[in-house]
Amino acid sequence: MITSSPRFLFIPVSSAEGIGEYMRSLILADAIKVHWPHAEILFILSQAAPYAETCPYPKKLLKQSPTKHIVEVNTIISDFQPNIVIFDASGRQAQLKQAHKVGAKVIFISQHKRKRSRGLKLTRASVTDKHWVAQPKFIIGPINTFERIKLKFLKKKEPTCLGAVFPTPSFAQQQTLLNKYNLKENQFILFNAGSGGHKKNNKFCIDIMARAARNIALETTLTPVIVYGSNYPNKIPKHSEMVNIKSLKNDDFINLLALSKAAVISGGDTLLQAIALHKPTLAVPVSKDQPDRIQVCRDNQLILDCALNEDEIAITVKKLITDKYLARLKQAMASIPNLNGLDICINDIQELLLEQNNEKENRNSY
Repeated sequence: MITSSPRFLFIPVSSAEGIGEYMRSLILADAIKVHWPHAEILFILSQAAPYAETCPYPKKLLKQSPTKHIVEVNTIISDFQPNIVIFDASGRQAQLKQAHKVGAKVIFISQHKRKRSRGLKLTRASVTDKHWVAQPKFIIGPINTFERIKLKFLKKKEPTCLGAVFPTPSFAQQQTLLNKYNLKENQFILFNAGSGGHKKNNKFCIDIMARAARNIALETTLTPVIVYGSNYPNKIPKHSEMVNIKSLKNDDFINLLALSKAAVISGGDTLLQAIALHKPTLAVPVSKDQPDRIQVCRDNQLILDCALNEDEIAITVKKLITDKYLARLKQAMASIPNLNGLDICINDIQELLLEQNNEKENRNSY
C-alpha cells in the first residue's frame, strides 16, 4: 500500500532571469497535492530568484541555483528523506546519486537535446528512474542509436516526451478573470515574455513587447493584456487602452491564454501551452535556447514568428489576427496530438510510488 503522505523534493533550476523550470515544478506540485492531499512537498531554490520568497510550499533557499551547491543539496536530501526527487533541468551527478542512495525515486526533466543527452550519460541514467522531456517529440526528435543501446544495457526506458505541462482551464475561473480585468472572451491579445527578467541590448524584452502592444491598441479593436512576469523589477505602468499585470498564478495564466483571441509570447514553455490550447500565436525569442524550438513550430505551420522588435511585432500581430492566418494556424494545431503531459506525470509518479513500496516490502520479507 502506497503511503498516504509521500515526500516530494523539487529541485528546479532557479535564477534571477528564467522561471520556466520553477513554474513547471509548481504546476506538478499543485497536481500532486490534488492526488495526494497529505503529501509533504519541499522546494530547493536560489535566493536570487525573485519568486523564491513567494513560493507557496516549504522551501530551502541557497545563495545560487541548487546545481552549484552539491554539499548543501545532498544534506537536505539526507535530512528530508524524500520518496521522490524531481530535478528540473538541474542536478549534479553527485546529487542524483545521493537521492538514489537514500532510496528516493529520481525523476530528471530535460528541455532540449543537449540537456537530454546529459541525462542519458551512463552514470546519470543508472540512478534515474524516469526521464521526462519537456518537449513534444516532433520538436526534439528521437534519441540516437548509441543512447538507445546505453538504456538497453541499463534496462531503462527511453525518455518520455511530455510536451507542455499545465492545469486544465476552468470555466468558473475564466469568468472570474474576465470580471476582474474587465475583459471579454476572444477580444484581447495576451503578451508575455516569460519571467520578465530577460533583456536584449540592456532593455527588458517585455518592455519591447509592451511598446508594440500600445500600437496594437491604437490600431485595432483588441485589448492588449501584458503579463510582465515575477522577475520584472520595474514599476508596472498604467495605460487606459491596455491591461497591465505584474504576474499571474499558473492556472490564471492558462485560463487567460485560453480566453484570448491570440497570444504574443516567448519561445519557452508558454509557446507549447498556447499550441496545446490551439491558440493562434506569434512567437518571439528572448533567450538563446528558443530560436530552434520556434523554427520547428513555424516549419510545421503552427505559429508565426518574428524578431524582438516593436515594429516587427506590431506588423506581424496584424497579420496574425486576420481570418486567413487564424484559420490556417488553428487547422494546423488541430492536427497534432495532445501536448499536455500533466496526466503522464501523475501516472508515472503513481507507478514509481508503487514500485518503491514493492521494493520495501520485498526487503522486509527477507
